[in-house]
Amino acid sequence: MPTVDHLATFPIQGAALTPRLRTLLSPIGLDPLEQVDVTTDLEFDNHGPNGEYVHMLMAVVPETVESPVPILNEAAGGVVSSSVPVLGNKGLSAEFAPSMSGYDYIVASWGDGSHYTYALAEKVWMALGLSPRCLGNEQQRIVYDDLGIPEFAVAEGEIAREYHYKSSRNVTWRMSNAHLRKYLWMRGARGVRSFYYQASLPDSPELRHFMGGQRHIDLKSDLGWYQIDIQEQRGRLLLQVWASVDAVSCEMCPERSADNIVWFGVEGPVTHASANADRDHHVIYLDDRFLDRYEQSSFYDTTPVFAHGQWLCSPSYRGQWSFSDCRRIGRNLIRVRLRELYKPKPEQEILHAHSFALDQVLAAQFDPNEEHIAAKTQRFVFALLTLGDNLSRLGAIVGEDKSVEELVGFSATEIRDNGWLHYPKLSRLAQVAPLSMSEQEFLGRCKSLHEIWQKLPNGFLKRILQAAGCPKGETDKLGSVKLLQALLNVAEKLDVQDEDANAFNSSDVPEGWNEPNERLSALFVAYDLRIADAHETFALALPRLQDLGFDTASLQQGYGRAIDFVMDKVIEAFENINGPLSRILAR
Repeated sequence: MPTVDHLATFPIQGAALTPRLRTLLSPIGLDPLEQVDVTTDLEFDNHGPNGEYVHMLMAVVPETVESPVPILNEAAGGVVSSSVPVLGNKGLSAEFAPSMSGYDYIVASWGDGSHYTYALAEKVWMALGLSPRCLGNEQQRIVYDDLGIPEFAVAEGEIAREYHYKSSRNVTWRMSNAHLRKYLWMRGARGVRSFYYQASLPDSPELRHFMGGQRHIDLKSDLGWYQIDIQEQRGRLLLQVWASVDAVSCEMCPERSADNIVWFGVEGPVTHASANADRDHHVIYLDDRFLDRYEQSSFYDTTPVFAHGQWLCSPSYRGQWSFSDCRRIGRNLIRVRLRELYKPKPEQEILHAHSFALDQVLAAQFDPNEEHIAAKTQRFVFALLTLGDNLSRLGAIVGEDKSVEELVGFSATEIRDNGWLHYPKLSRLAQVAPLSMSEQEFLGRCKSLHEIWQKLPNGFLKRILQAAGCPKGETDKLGSVKLLQALLNVAEKLDVQDEDANAFNSSDVPEGWNEPNERLSALFVAYDLRIADAHETFALALPRLQDLGFDTASLQQGYGRAIDFVMDKVIEAFENINGPLSRILAR
C-alpha cells in the first residue's frame, strides 16, 4: 500500500525545519547496516533558551492500514503505558494487553511521570531469537544479540530513567535495520513513528511567514497525521509537533551476498559454485587484522594451532561454522585457499575476510620468513617451560620438590597434546600485533607478558637461593625479578667453575650474588612497562627501552616493532638463565 511522503507534505520547510525534526519526518532506507531509532526520550538544554525535546515510539502497524496513520494517543507521553490496571475483583484484568492505540510496539515503555522503564518488546526478541546482556553501573543498558548468526548489538538501549524537574538521562533505543525489517516483514506490518517534538527557536522570517502575522497558530493536518503549534515565548518561538510518520516500510533489506565479488588474483567475479569448483587452487592473502574481530570476542574460538610445522589461525563459532586452513605467513599475513573461504559459513564472514584481502603484489612485499606473534609466543612458552624444568630439577636436588606446572603454570605434555586450548592467556598474548599497534595496546601486551612469567613462586626461588648460601634476611626482601637476577649470578659463577648441580648446596655466601646483571635487564624493563600501564608513566619507561637498544624513533609508525623487541629481549633473558642452569644440571 502506498504511503504518504511525510517530509515533502509537512508544512514547515527549508531553514525553518530543524535537523532533528527533519530526521523524525524522514523514512528509513534499505541499508542493512543502518541502526534505526525505535524509541527516544531526549532533552537538550532543559529549561534553557535552546531547549529541545523528543518523545518517540515506533508502532507496528499492519500494512493493510491506510497511510497516513492518525496521531496516536501515546505521542504526547512518549511511553506505551503510563498507568497500571486498577486492582479490583479477581480476573478484572484478564484481558490486559498494552498497546499503542491498538497497535503493537517495538520497545515496551512504561512511566508514571517520575520513573520510566524500557525493554525490547517480548514479541520482537522472541520472534527474532535474540539474547539479552546487561551493561550496568552508570550505563544501565540492555543489549540484544542474535547469537545464531552471530550478530551483536542487534538492538540496544537504556533500561530506565527518572524525572524530577529534568530527566536523569537521555534514552535512545536503536535496532539493526535488517532485523527490524525482518520482524516487520514477518508481521506484515510497517514501522510508524509516533512522536512529540518541542523546540525553542530563534525568531525567524521563515517561521513568521508561516505564522501569517499571528502570535500563536495551531495547525492540524487534513489527514490527521500531524498537529503543529507555534507561539511566542520570551522573545523566541516555541514549536511543538505531534505526528505519526511511516518510517519503515514492510520490505526486507537486500541480503549481503558473497556471490559475484572480485578477489585479488582471481579472474572475474567469484560465486559459491565457482569457488567450490576451483581447480586452480587460487590463494588469497589476508591482512592478519582480519582476526581482530574474532579475537576481541569471547564468543569465538581463535586459539592458534601449530600443526605439521605451520601455524593455523582459523576462527570458529561454537561448533556452528569455522574458517579452515588459514595459515600464518610472515609477520602479518594470512594465506588461505579461495575454496576454503567459501566453505559453509555466514555470508557476512566471507565478506569480512574479503575486506582484508590483499593484492598479490602487496602481499609479495611481506617477508614470509619474518616471525609472527604466535611463533614468538611459542618461543616464549618454550623458554619458560625450559626454565620450569631446570628449576624443578634444581629444587629436587636441594630438597624443594615442585613440578614444572606448579612453577610456571604450564604443562609441556598438555601443550603437546592440546596446544594452547586450556591456556587462554597464551592466545591473548598471541593476538594480532599490527605494526601500527597503539601505545595502550603495547603496554597491555607487556603487562600480559609480565604476568604470565610472574607465576614463578617467589618463595621457591628464595629457598633455592638460600640453599646456595644467599643470606635469608636479604633474599626475603627481594621481588621476583631480583630473585631471578640473583639466581643467574649464582648459576653463572658455578658454570664458569665447571661445577655440577650439587654445588648449589652451600653454606658459603656466593660472591656477587646480588649484583646487577645486564643479561637480565630486559625483565626489569618489562616490569617498568607493566607499571607504566597501571600508572600511565610510559614516558618514564621509554628511556629504558632505549638503553636496551631499541630505536624509539620508529614509534611514530606504531608500537608493533616495540612489542617484537620486548618479547625477543624477555625470551633472551630467560635463555640467559637457562644456559648456565642447563649446563650445570647436565654435568
